[in-house]
Amino acid sequence: MSANHRPPAIGILGTGSYLPPKVLTNFDLEKMVDTTDEWIRTRTGIRERHIVEEGQACSDLGAEAGRRACEAAGVDPEEIDLIICATFTPDTFCPSTACFIQHKIGNKRAFAYDLSAACSGFSYAVTTARHFLASGLYRRALVIGSEAMSRFINWKDRNTCVLFGDGAGAVVLGEVPEGKGILSEYLGADGEGWDQIIIPGCGSRRPATPDALEQNLQYLEMKGNDVFKFAVRIVGEAVEKALAGTGLTQADIDWLIPHQANIRIIEAAGKRLNLPKERLVVNLDRTGNTSAATIPIALDEIVREGKVKDGDIVALVAFGGGLTWGANILRW
Repeated sequence: MSANHRPPAIGILGTGSYLPPKVLTNFDLEKMVDTTDEWIRTRTGIRERHIVEEGQACSDLGAEAGRRACEAAGVDPEEIDLIICATFTPDTFCPSTACFIQHKIGNKRAFAYDLSAACSGFSYAVTTARHFLASGLYRRALVIGSEAMSRFINWKDRNTCVLFGDGAGAVVLGEVPEGKGILSEYLGADGEGWDQIIIPGCGSRRPATPDALEQNLQYLEMKGNDVFKFAVRIVGEAVEKALAGTGLTQADIDWLIPHQANIRIIEAAGKRLNLPKERLVVNLDRTGNTSAATIPIALDEIVREGKVKDGDIVALVAFGGGLTWGANILRW
């Protein structure tokens, strides 16, 4: 691409999401671990979450969300050139979940791979796909955040099992009119916080030996207080960094779609950015934390409800294990 050639504007052509039908409420959890509905609601804002059925995996959720996004975009799945699945709960370590999804939606032309940035994965994947498409070498990308969190949760650990749910969200990206689409992004990572959100076992460092499984190293572990402090700081900061250079201010944001981890984190972000509650998109009361899927699920919901209008400024922001964070600013 020549220095004088402006890359095309890339934006969202369609959205889709899928939540497995099985619902696990806080009252169900009261029968499983030492907790209460009131404790969960007051500290997290979560009332219920969706859980995969027996035999259902990450790619099943992602493929359904992907099909719905393609349908909304008016794009045949065969026309997709790139598939990125943001997940850290893959069907298998090899092959990638994205390849399973490619097969399930009937696509044979796309290159496909998984991206692992925990709960920030969707923001990372949207940014990556945007620049692939802006190169002019590819026309359409399917970006999916899909997680089967329940497969990696210790249901005897009340510190984590009350937080997470399963689901998938997806967007189709392609060229949009100049001035619209993805305007900017801001990504970051701090590997010094590697131990704050981690699945310690079943990788190359601590393989899936009987001893590792006996120690429950195959399950997610989290230092909740440390993560909370990090998230409260980084969410507002990431949005501010992403806005820089766009000519927009916090007051221009019509919709803030934050990672759905904790209502107190979301409210703190809204306060820092001086956004009224009606501009904050919240659905964690019904979905729990679906990691990389939270933002595209929430986005799909408000799009299908007709809340997002032409020209609206939408800010996406996430944080997650790594530690990682990311924000994207879009004009609808």
